[in-house]
Amino acid sequence: MSASNKDQEEFWTSNAGPTWVSHEGQLDAFLGPVLDQVLETADISDGHAVLDLGCGTGHSTLAAGQRVGPSGRVLGLDISATMIARAGERVAGLPHVNMALADAAVHPFEEESFDHVVSRFGVMFFADSQAAFRNIARALKPGGKMTLATWGQIPRNPWFTLPAAIAKAELGAPPKSDPDAPGPFAFRDIDKVCTMLRAAGFAEVSGVAHDMVFSLPGGMAEVAELSLKVGPAAGTIKHFSADQAAQNRIETAMAQAFEELGRAGITAEINFFTATKS
Repeated sequence: MSASNKDQEEFWTSNAGPTWVSHEGQLDAFLGPVLDQVLETADISDGHAVLDLGCGTGHSTLAAGQRVGPSGRVLGLDISATMIARAGERVAGLPHVNMALADAAVHPFEEESFDHVVSRFGVMFFADSQAAFRNIARALKPGGKMTLATWGQIPRNPWFTLPAAIAKAELGAPPKSDPDAPGPFAFRDIDKVCTMLRAAGFAEVSGVAHDMVFSLPGGMAEVAELSLKVGPAAGTIKHFSADQAAQNRIETAMAQAFEELGRAGITAEINFFTATKS
């Protein structure tokens, strides 16, 4: 683990990790459309070797494993001990799918060993993204493809902005964070990311923003409930040590606000990037 990523390792292991494990089923379903688009764009098939960056609890690694079949192989990588332990449980019994607790920015990958690198929301947290992608490029075979999904522009992602505003109205403003620092929106600027990937040695780099809709079986009420546990509202609640009464008021306000959107799901802007190892 690089010293520069220690804060991320601690956050995803001790803070966010247990929450993601607890709500694994909801998050897999809610973010499923993004994973589907990543794998479709990557065009993974039988026999391919795939590296899954920031695999979390393993949903993306399992899906890639299904596509490559027993003749292929998939390695899921994450810095969270909590999440990688759960991912390991999910792939138990699949000899062609493996997990590793490691920092992709510095991990000594076997050179030119993968046909594809994929990631759903797993690459926005590097302290030095350009250096990290140089290291990741070492793992790709010449002509190998990288496919990434990241959050797009902040105002176009109400799953973040709406809960954040409601929690702030109830509790006050938490310490301001830098959206360009490692975090969910660090890759929101497509041109900036494409320039960085080219500088890291990738060719045929492209990025495009997609409008998507996320939903859950319980409708917008369930989406609101999940947003209370994962994301900026959860961070604000923890920062202010909000009591149960305040949490209940926030949940009620979020459920009403989400229902007033009048949709079967919540809209999101997702950036998809592709690049090739030259």
